[in-house]
Amino acid sequence: MPANQPDLVADLLAGKHRALARAITKIEDRNDGYRDIVSALYPHTGQADVIGITGSPGSGKSTLVDKLASQYRERGLTVGVIAVDPSSPFTGGAVLGDRIRMASTATDMDVFFRSMSARGSLGGLSTATADAVKALDAFGKDKVIIETVGAGQNEVDIVKTADTVAVLVPPSSGDDVQMLKAGILEIGDVFVVNKADLDGANKTVTELRNMLDLRDPDDDTDWSPEITETVAERGTGVTDLLDVFDAHTTWLDESGRRTEKRRTRYAEELRTLLRADANEVLEAELADRGGVDELVARIDSGATTPYEVAADVLDPIRDALRED
Repeated sequence: MPANQPDLVADLLAGKHRALARAITKIEDRNDGYRDIVSALYPHTGQADVIGITGSPGSGKSTLVDKLASQYRERGLTVGVIAVDPSSPFTGGAVLGDRIRMASTATDMDVFFRSMSARGSLGGLSTATADAVKALDAFGKDKVIIETVGAGQNEVDIVKTADTVAVLVPPSSGDDVQMLKAGILEIGDVFVVNKADLDGANKTVTELRNMLDLRDPDDDTDWSPEITETVAERGTGVTDLLDVFDAHTTWLDESGRRTEKRRTRYAEELRTLLRADANEVLEAELADRGGVDELVARIDSGATTPYEVAADVLDPIRDALRED
């Protein structure tokens, strides 16, 4: 670990917001030593409730997140918010990172807001985002809210990081409701019909309820997804939504599902890290062999095949692992 990293971790654990911001920057940029930081924070995690807010663009996610944070603060709880934004094709950073999204809590030091880039991750949720959640958790935030890009069915990735998942659906959005059949229906713990003062809200609630009734009867969960209505812009229904979140949190603890979710999360993190590290090893080996272009030229000439090249590269690695 670089010389200044222990101090950074200590300052973060001591509740210094500047250290938290610096740590998340190192985590997002994948700077040298970021893994040491995350590893040092691991023993201090596991206390925060992580809430995922997903749904189609224009459903009012940012406004709702702002109101949720404000309500939690009124209850005396501290909040961390990570807004996963689309990646810039030029810098890889968050395209919307500079926008003002937390108007009502902008001056509240107990609400920490951070925009992060999706970095092309499926579902808009990168490994760096999951690590940033750990930093907020270790810092001592009571609630951590993740707001996703809203890119359709691929938002299912959020379930790997969030304890409770809320799916926003705007009224009169038949296409959005139909989209839920593609996979996101299975991950929602709460379905929120936002902008419920608009025409079509009742119809959307009915469609959602009908779809939930058609869920797999063999599903062994005893949590029945709730449907709530909100008008986030006015704060209407937000208190009821928080009560549903609290009920789901209680169910997670009493049913033992929180432990299952945590173990599933660790397994997924481990697989992701192993794939990333193995890929780096393979890229280095390919470079030592003249690069992919050279190997492709040999394949194109008929001197070898992709299968033979793959075996030639991987067999020594497999042998080394068996010997170890």
